Amino acid sequence: MGSASTARTARSPGKPQALRPGGRSVPGPDDLPSYREFSPTMRVDVLVSDWRAELLPESPVEERERDLYARAWEAYCDGDFGFGLWCWHEVDRLTNSLGGNVREVNRILGPGKYFGFSHRRAVAAKVPIERIYRPRKGDMSTPRTDAFVLPLYQVLTVYLVQANAGDAKAKALLEISLGELEDRRRADPFLRHFETFRSILERAASTPVPAPPSEPAASLASPSTIEKAPARSRRAAAPPRGRP
Repeated sequence: MGSASTARTARSPGKPQALRPGGRSVPGPDDLPSYREFSPTMRVDVLVSDWRAELLPESPVEERERDLYARAWEAYCDGDFGFGLWCWHEVDRLTNSLGGNVREVNRILGPGKYFGFSHRRAVAAKVPIERIYRPRKGDMSTPRTDAFVLPLYQVLTVYLVQANAGDAKAKALLEISLGELEDRRRADPFLRHFETFRSILERAASTPVPAPPSEPAASLASPSTIEKAPARSRRAAAPPRGRP
């Protein structure tokens, strides 16, 4: 499926990682895979469809969902962010179908596989916005094979993340797209996931960075001053010479 033989992940210092069968490491909840490539939507959909066909039809629905998600999650952990987009949308699809019960979503997907804020921001930052397929109303053209065909809420998140990073084109596209938001909010249940992401991003940006603690006064004194202090104290305590 084009995955690397070993997972290349950015590890948090001092934090052990879980192992896949065969000894390969996977990111923990706070770790992010190292970016390697970004498969377009068409390639991701074909592979996911092949994996779905391999699942045993007599298996319980939840087990099939867990196994399919695990295959896509592994490809994402190997650095293919195209599968990250799929995992992102699958988590939100499950969240919607389960009435927003994140605990149930985690139970179905398995521990450590929730596609949360950090994963979404990392993937959104890497999406090439010039390859996002945005057909105009009435446009019957088909997307190119290298295009990214995303639901509106993911497109908005991509624009938001890249606009915050200083991309002028993303900022202009975001402003245009937000004009359509009010009309589509009620009809699209996925838009609330974009609004949740935006509120978290705004809170993170407005949180002040704590100042480093000031050094104790004793540490500001030079070593020579500290060493000489006892000697001065002894001289002050000694009696004057010539007196009994």
